Amino acid sequence: MSQIGHNKPPLDPKETIKKNIVRRKPIIDSLQFYKNIPLPSWIELSLIDTCNRTCSFCPRSDESIAPNTHQKMERLLIDKMHNDLKDINYKGAFCLCGYGEPLLYKDINYTIEKLSDIGAVEIITNGDPLNKQKLIEIYNSKTSRLIISLYDGPEQLDYFKKMIKESGIGQDLVILRDRWYSDKKDYGVKLTNRAGTISIGNQPDVENFKDKKCFYPSYSVLIDWNGDIFLCPQDWQRRISIGNLMQKHFFDIWNGAIMNKYRSNLLNGNRCENPCKNCNADGQIQGELHAKEWSKVYKI
Repeated sequence: MSQIGHNKPPLDPKETIKKNIVRRKPIIDSLQFYKNIPLPSWIELSLIDTCNRTCSFCPRSDESIAPNTHQKMERLLIDKMHNDLKDINYKGAFCLCGYGEPLLYKDINYTIEKLSDIGAVEIITNGDPLNKQKLIEIYNSKTSRLIISLYDGPEQLDYFKKMIKESGIGQDLVILRDRWYSDKKDYGVKLTNRAGTISIGNQPDVENFKDKKCFYPSYSVLIDWNGDIFLCPQDWQRRISIGNLMQKHFFDIWNGAIMNKYRSNLLNGNRCENPCKNCNADGQIQGELHAKEWSKVYKI
């Protein structure tokens, strides 16, 4: 299901972003409860703290902020995650992306096999590590979607379409996203300052978001390579860990004091603490249904 047709002119990057939001909406809006507490529907994993690219709109472009440490998630943590989430009957989605390039992670097939037993698994990649054999391996795993972000130019469309055709996997697995634009078109991405980490392009002023609600912690978390859990993927400086999965059960972190404080604050439009006070991300694009359920819990 490629988002860009063969030999067709590129889409407006805003349209590509909109298509992705629409595609994810039914996944994110899937409500689940455990002990009358709303569960997340979207868990992002940062499997490896390394990327082979240094895109100018990404913190990886500055080694003083986001150096490649080559740290990676251990199988023991994958197993713990699987068991904790199975305990609470989690049926949401997993997104393999985070702060690094997921296809550089050697245990990705093990991870997909383990987590697809619980929910859908998506991979977001720059496509550089891909070849026909790797594509076939991913297809034969239980990946529900492979999203390839094309940063170099429209010529990559033909390159990857040829690879997909020659691998014999069909089009249903892969989405090709145009991301090769200049700074005048925000590089084809929805630019944010990554919670005050980086400033590039024509970004909205942080002051415009000081009293804006954010739904991220109502439906989602990010789990880092070492088990630290963060509010959302915007916190590139890893300032606020709400708990570590190797030390506590996932549900106890999700419904714990730190997460409840931030979630409640953000549902009240209170972005007064790090990392939220420096963030210019629109946190209301997804997750409205979860936000409403949590508002009932907090009696907001």
